[in-house]
Amino acid sequence: MMHKDDTLDPIRVGLVGLGTVAQGTLTVLARNADEISRRIGRPLVITHVGARRDRPEVDLTGIRVSRDLMRVAEDPDVDVFVELIGGTDDALSLIEVAIRSGKHVVTANKALIAVHGNRLFQMAEDAQVMIGFEASVAGGIPVIKAIREGLAANQIAWLAGIINGTGNFILTAMREEGRTFEDVLSEAQALGYAEADPTFDVEGIDAAHKLTILAAIAFGMPLSFDGVSTEGISRIESIDIEYAEALGYRIKHLGVARRTNAGVELRVHPALIPEKALLANVNGVMNAVQVHGDAVGSTLFYGPGAGSLPTASAVVADLIDVARVMTADPTHRVPHLAFQPSAVAHVPILPLDDTRCPFYVRLSVRDEVGVLARVTRVLADYQVSLESVIQKEGIEGQPVGLILLTHTVTESALRQALHVLAAETFVHGDAVVLRVETLGAAS
Repeated sequence: MMHKDDTLDPIRVGLVGLGTVAQGTLTVLARNADEISRRIGRPLVITHVGARRDRPEVDLTGIRVSRDLMRVAEDPDVDVFVELIGGTDDALSLIEVAIRSGKHVVTANKALIAVHGNRLFQMAEDAQVMIGFEASVAGGIPVIKAIREGLAANQIAWLAGIINGTGNFILTAMREEGRTFEDVLSEAQALGYAEADPTFDVEGIDAAHKLTILAAIAFGMPLSFDGVSTEGISRIESIDIEYAEALGYRIKHLGVARRTNAGVELRVHPALIPEKALLANVNGVMNAVQVHGDAVGSTLFYGPGAGSLPTASAVVADLIDVARVMTADPTHRVPHLAFQPSAVAHVPILPLDDTRCPFYVRLSVRDEVGVLARVTRVLADYQVSLESVIQKEGIEGQPVGLILLTHTVTESALRQALHVLAAETFVHGDAVVLRVETLGAAS
């Protein structure tokens, strides 16, 4: 390993994985080698690559290549270990070995950080090495650095983000083109935006991993993936997108973390957002995170949330950060989760039933006199008041849509009222319920 007086020696990087992001990282390092060297005062060089199979399209001239990825993690001639293979099991083993070998680590692996990050950060602190993970959230958008450093003077009240490009692409196309979820998903898979098994993207698991990381650095709490309430977009119908538009809203798939006096809300779900809100106008595969601090107010971080070069931008930025502090006193480095490790505090994570917000509800009811009056009486019994109602005309005796926009209410109260309504003979099928996210407005 290098010594403090070796100030002009190259920083030697070992990289495992040769997929899209890894190839982008090699491209950025080669293209901007002089600029990077000017920023850190020494060259940054890939010396060892671990890849399980050949990639003829990738030029690895002059770089040692190993089929056994563990050889890179163990290599005593590597200063920084970059993990870009994804998944959790193999990646976890590799990073643990790299840390024990005294190497700094850079990763884009959000699932690994969200699930195992607490233990890995403790290992890194004990070994006096850094783990860079900017690329794990929102691709090329430097939102982790912004919250951890740029907004360090603030008490963060809440953050909300569109942090999965696949889901945002699907909902955008459904709104703009009037297509079904299944139709747009097929296109997203054909374009490479969605995997053959799209579960992580469309059911919110990917976004939950990212929200876990953002909440930890925003609120100074441990990574708490198991505490995130998660709901996907696979049940969103075009008709609800149309009704939302009629009410002045757009449906987006959000990750929301909010600090309250009782604890922290951690939730991923589709939500109605006022159509003029900044996040409502983030479309296609783009990502955005809105952060509200007590001093700065609301800030928005927007850009490409995935892709070879955007994500590589974040990976290389972490490499530069590591290079700048490699010889610094470890106690003076920026903490992994923004707060000093001894000050990271467990806070209650609120159950979804305690969430307070307005709701969009679509009921299918028989078109007859007195139905709306009966619905409003049941809702009033549970302190659910209405802001707007859309009652579609239909054929008497046949089911029609009844669309309700409530004032702010607890989720538990609304669910109890809907349970009572479900037993009414004039109600057909299950209610469609979506939260309305006011993005910090008083509730």
